[in-house]
Amino acid sequence: MSSIELQRSFPAGLPSAEIEPLSTKAIIKALSLEPHIEGGYFVETDRDPLLIPSPFPPTPASSLVPQRPGFDPAHRNASTTIFYYLTPQSPQGNFHRNRGRTVHTLHRGRGVYVLIHADEPDLPGGGGGKRIETFIVGPDVANGEKLQWIVEGGKYKASFLLPDDASASAGGDGDGEDKEKEKTSGGLLISETVVPGFEFCDHDFLRAEEFRRLVTPEKAEELAWLVRKA
Repeated sequence: MSSIELQRSFPAGLPSAEIEPLSTKAIIKALSLEPHIEGGYFVETDRDPLLIPSPFPPTPASSLVPQRPGFDPAHRNASTTIFYYLTPQSPQGNFHRNRGRTVHTLHRGRGVYVLIHADEPDLPGGGGGKRIETFIVGPDVANGEKLQWIVEGGKYKASFLLPDDASASAGGDGDGEDKEKEKTSGGLLISETVVPGFEFCDHDFLRAEEFRRLVTPEKAEELAWLVRKA
């Protein structure tokens, strides 16, 4: 696989189904998707009724979102599953991490995932910073694109949408307006299964000051657009 450009293919915006193309609106409606605080859209499709003792510290990772009614912090559901959808109008998910392990499965589209391995030691060599991993998810498995990927708990991840046509991701053959027309996408639709099940108290966003501590100045400049601003 060629090197991955960590640049927007589509301008970021706030999720709003009202301004999406008709084909995208149809998917959002059919799957009952709602805007996600990370960016994109989601809906929970399964919450395993099996309860297990929580393996996580009792102190919440975040108080950003109120917990769901009846939530008992001493327990977790064994797993939860969602649909997650990035679109040209809401094309990125900002850096965040979960305490639980997340299994991702591709349904359609292409995108880039960026992982900061915050739970690992700094890279050797004196340059500082944590290991950063990037990969493309998409249907072209012969060229290294992934249909399924796993992110362990404690690692920050971000994602952003790529054009459906891989040649458009690389710039295409045209220029000017023709080149921009090649950058089209029906969206990146995946499933995510979190084990143990997802709770917002196990989720936190990467803040700007922590981001600068985890990465080198060069990487901070390259990846700053994937850090949530508020």
